Amino acid sequence: MHISAECYPVAKAGGLGDVVGALPKYQLEAGHIAKVLMPMYRTPYLYNHEWEVVHQGYTNMGSRWFNFTIIKEKSNELGFDLYLMDIHQLLDREKIYGYSDDTERFVAFQIAALDWVSSWRHSPSVIHVHDHHTGLIPFMLRECYKYRNISHIPVVFTIHNAEYQGIMGWDKSYYLPEYNTWNWGKLDWNNAINALAAGVKSADRVTTVSPSYLQQLKWQSNGLESLFEMETGKCFGILNGIDKNVWNPETDRYLEHTFKPEEAEAGKLKNKYSLCDDFGLDYDKPMIVFIGRLVGEKGAEILPDMIRDCFEYIGRKMNFLILGSGMPEIEHRLNSLKELARNDYNVYIGYNEQLSHRMYAGADFLLMPSRVEPCGLNQMYAMRYGTMPMVRRTGGLKDTVTDFGEAGGYGICFNDVSVGDASHAVWRAVELYRNKEKMKECRDRMMQLDFGWERSAEEYLKLYQQIN
Repeated sequence: MHISAECYPVAKAGGLGDVVGALPKYQLEAGHIAKVLMPMYRTPYLYNHEWEVVHQGYTNMGSRWFNFTIIKEKSNELGFDLYLMDIHQLLDREKIYGYSDDTERFVAFQIAALDWVSSWRHSPSVIHVHDHHTGLIPFMLRECYKYRNISHIPVVFTIHNAEYQGIMGWDKSYYLPEYNTWNWGKLDWNNAINALAAGVKSADRVTTVSPSYLQQLKWQSNGLESLFEMETGKCFGILNGIDKNVWNPETDRYLEHTFKPEEAEAGKLKNKYSLCDDFGLDYDKPMIVFIGRLVGEKGAEILPDMIRDCFEYIGRKMNFLILGSGMPEIEHRLNSLKELARNDYNVYIGYNEQLSHRMYAGADFLLMPSRVEPCGLNQMYAMRYGTMPMVRRTGGLKDTVTDFGEAGGYGICFNDVSVGDASHAVWRAVELYRNKEKMKECRDRMMQLDFGWERSAEEYLKLYQQIN
């Protein structure tokens, strides 16, 4: 039973949604039953599908009593049982996050989730929770008296991003159902209730989304470094996979020109022409793209200065195309660069799933100067479409991309989130682009890599068996 705040294509803000939308499907293909429960946001997916009510309950978060409803998607379109939870005035919102009462929204969601599971005739063999939005579930399952009948269920807690921790003051501890106060320390970190820390302390197993990120958390986890050092014995790094059915250049419904790996050069060129026509770019230059949130975590604030630097010192020998949204200051600076463009720069501010697929298919290089990248899926998508990743060596980027200068390499790697390092990576990309034979060799190599979910799903199943 996966419990999560996101699940693609229902509602997604990042990699969490992609993982929860794919992992259960591959667990089912391996012969196991997997279900997903998430909040019932008011997204297009909700209105475009048929649902049936499977449960209605009544519970409380401290002094606030509320009804909750569980609905199930009828067609099983995603390949697994998908359940949505509705709580009036808490979960009935269009956006996933960003509200002043997010703490109350997700605490209520977790309490109602356990209330529902505790009413089942047959308990799930494992509950798998994801990120801080569900991090209180392992604690409540073990320590809250009302869940004694299901307290035996093993719990796996997966951390997709430890920067966000679900912190709330002890004055809100009354939100939780009555619990064994002798174990209040499992909730506490730095004199506050920390949902992420509580999940790490209380779960039977903790996983991160790449082996390198697990090691990184011991020295960079927004204040929880000593906790990950202490709990290292039950922590495992399992690299995320990608859904090869969704991310497939041969069948991608978002592409005007699909292509097989053996036709990659011609297929990518057709997609590149289409992008260049739409965004006023030069077909003959290598196309370098950035796809992601325009925030410091992704190193996005260096992009404007880096692009200026490249044009000034390398020359206007490349196209840049940016897709993303985030900090208004970064958005403004990227928009203002349009004035300098000479058919070699453009930006799309916002989220556009179709455009992202077109960019993976048509670009020559994908730039990821991330400060924090627990796993990173973009670089895997890019390689599936024959687009060379240009990445900073961190987290999952370090685990999945080998520099083309090394034996068997196929990407471009650099060490620091800086204008200088990123610009040097661009210079290397421009030089490599001229070497058509080497480019083809790298493209062929990366398109043969298998980042599918089968291996990762099997690792999770082995982990479940350890605790059953």
